[in-house]
Amino acid sequence: MPVSAFICGCAGPILTDWERRFFQEAQPWGLILFKRNVDNPVQLAELTSSFREAVGRADAPVLIDQEGGRVQRLGPPHWPVYPSAASYLLIAGEVEPAAKLVHLTAQLMANDLLAVGINVDCLPVLDVTYPDSHPVIGDRAYGSDPAAIARLGRAAADGLLAAGVLPVMKHMPGHGRALADSHLELPVVGASRADLEASDFAPFIANADLPIGMSAHVVYPVLDPEGPATTSAMVIQEIIRKTIGFDGLLLSDDLSMQALSGTLRERAEAALGAGMDVVLHCNGNADEMETVAGGTPPLVGRARQRAEAALARLRPPAADFDPVDARARLNSALAMAV
Repeated sequence: MPVSAFICGCAGPILTDWERRFFQEAQPWGLILFKRNVDNPVQLAELTSSFREAVGRADAPVLIDQEGGRVQRLGPPHWPVYPSAASYLLIAGEVEPAAKLVHLTAQLMANDLLAVGINVDCLPVLDVTYPDSHPVIGDRAYGSDPAAIARLGRAAADGLLAAGVLPVMKHMPGHGRALADSHLELPVVGASRADLEASDFAPFIANADLPIGMSAHVVYPVLDPEGPATTSAMVIQEIIRKTIGFDGLLLSDDLSMQALSGTLRERAEAALGAGMDVVLHCNGNADEMETVAGGTPPLVGRARQRAEAALARLRPPAADFDPVDARARLNSALAMAV
């Protein structure tokens, strides 16, 4: 059966019979997991295996937001707490030592993920923060210096890739200036194009060769006076694809977030019609999943090529990586910073 251009969630820690049938018939490209889906390592490995069995694809992507800090779906008692993105420069003092720490942490997180069948991490966050912006991004970002963000984001992506997990950079073309939380309402960023290009776009431009990116549900009136990036052909085609130069797989942020308008089917159709490769629906609601699936075509053409190219970048973890030694080094660095 053809693979469909969407990623969905599931309701709990074990697939229901309905979810198994849905995945088999609808063939979503991937599955995204949240805390509601996580109990312990054995359960989580069984869940990811069950999804792949249902869709009949051993390499089917399983995604998660494992950033560290406030956004960490795997946590105690079975997994360690990791630093927030904003912590690294505070801990290390300078960009290059911070980059080494970011790379080490990303490898450790990827090691955790791969052990339970998760092969895509929605990291790094490449948004640039500003003093008056909404805290929804806040310490999830590496800071306010675009060059430092670009370097630390690259270190995170390289660390994930080295440990066998694909990175997803977010939120293109930049969520950091937003004064509202796009989970709850539609943010509008009134910056000039020159300011956006000089700052917000810069970390994405520096990392444009990464395999996967995620859009922002944000309106930039100077680019498109009405449509948020997720559903704006101008932003996707002219800014993300041309100005930023990203030709990897482009995912929408969650379609169920309140920043978007219209029915879920209309949201999916609008995003894909504007040039999005794959749409994302996260909450595991069965009726909503069916609605999104109804508005999602097969993954074909250039979008399918991008998806295949992303998965082709999965490699076995580096043979010389020792997670016990790496965790000891990370804990030592964190202890020295206290």
